[in-house]
Amino acid sequence: MNTSSTPPCIDLDVDGKIAWVTFNNPSARNALTWPMYEELKKICDSLASNPEVRVVIFRGAGDRAFVSGSDIQQFVDLKKDEAYEIAVDQVFASLQQLPMPTIAMIEGLAVGSGLLIATACDFRISTKDARFGIPIAKTLGNCLSPSNLSWIAAHLGIPMVKKMLLTAELIKAPELLESGYLYQTAEATDIHGAANALAQKLAALAPITQKASKLTLAHLLQSNLPDCTELMRETYNSKDFKEGVNAFLEGRPPQWTGE
Repeated sequence: MNTSSTPPCIDLDVDGKIAWVTFNNPSARNALTWPMYEELKKICDSLASNPEVRVVIFRGAGDRAFVSGSDIQQFVDLKKDEAYEIAVDQVFASLQQLPMPTIAMIEGLAVGSGLLIATACDFRISTKDARFGIPIAKTLGNCLSPSNLSWIAAHLGIPMVKKMLLTAELIKAPELLESGYLYQTAEATDIHGAANALAQKLAALAPITQKASKLTLAHLLQSNLPDCTELMRETYNSKDFKEGVNAFLEGRPPQWTGE
């Protein structure tokens, strides 16, 4: 468990055929700093070349959040427009393209990059009170890359993605269980066992078939993506984005102007 004196980090524990990856920044609801994004890519690249690992389970430290988004402080001096989204795309791609099945074990919030990471996994198990969304129209005023939008739309459906992005609503677990986005919900006391049971089931099946199936689907989703660089550049260069970041850090509602 991370403490205030310990830098935010990501922990990797391998138990036989199952690897556990823990986002460890509980004092900030497991918000991801840029070093944590970089560490996530390193961990995924390492796991991808480890034939002993048959399933990976991702979880957040504590019970308040899986991942609550990105650490907002890192946006203050952002000077490279849409380059942030492009860099994050590379991190998510390393997760999406892991050759073995992946499970997101979600307690509390999975918002912003937390929702994207959960969606990059093959299966999601959450507590019944978990909430999901990307409320950037209410918070920062930034945008997602075409790759991430394509990925979450394929898993959640365009109407649900619009509901999350355009209304900034957080969606409760029961609604996403009914839609099939969640594999299962469980009580907080049972969720670890539920994730482990699914992992054991997956680890007993044909790994090459699993790899071929999930990576072919990933390639299909990532093919023929449009170039939306100008839209991302407009968003990240806008006065509204700067206002969103400053307002968030100052603890006040942002004042949007559309500029």
